[in-house]
Amino acid sequence: MTNKIGQKALIANPALKPFEVLIGEWRTSGSHPYFPDITLTGRVVFEWHESGAFLIMRSEIDHPEFPDGIEIFGSDDSAKTFYMLHFDERGISRKFDVQIGNGEFMWRRDDPKFSQHYVLSVQDKGRRLESKGEMSRSGKAWEGDLSLTYIRA
Repeated sequence: MTNKIGQKALIANPALKPFEVLIGEWRTSGSHPYFPDITLTGRVVFEWHESGAFLIMRSEIDHPEFPDGIEIFGSDDSAKTFYMLHFDERGISRKFDVQIGNGEFMWRRDDPKFSQHYVLSVQDKGRRLESKGEMSRSGKAWEGDLSLTYIRA
């Protein structure tokens, strides 16, 4: 048996410990202001990647207008910051800055053409998550975006 290259780095990243509450599979339901009469349902899974060096999130919503996505979370020790890299089935990739505090995970992307921020709040001792998203197109006022309730599967 051959050793995997980088084997010694396959360890838990202690900076990511606050994300531990998210680990697992979740059922989602929620809304988007562009689809006011539709309840959006889907699934999300958070799991450790490379033995905890990173966190990976996979998501899907049962509606053709919402792409399946994959996100990878990591940290920068010297800056004491977190980041999320997003990629979805449309071939779109984006980088978000992530903040953690007071039982909330917030990711934000500021871009002149399309900005987004998302707050995910831990509820009911980690059995439920509530999220609220907002977006700004071309520097205009912030408006509602995807909002979901996550229930642990």
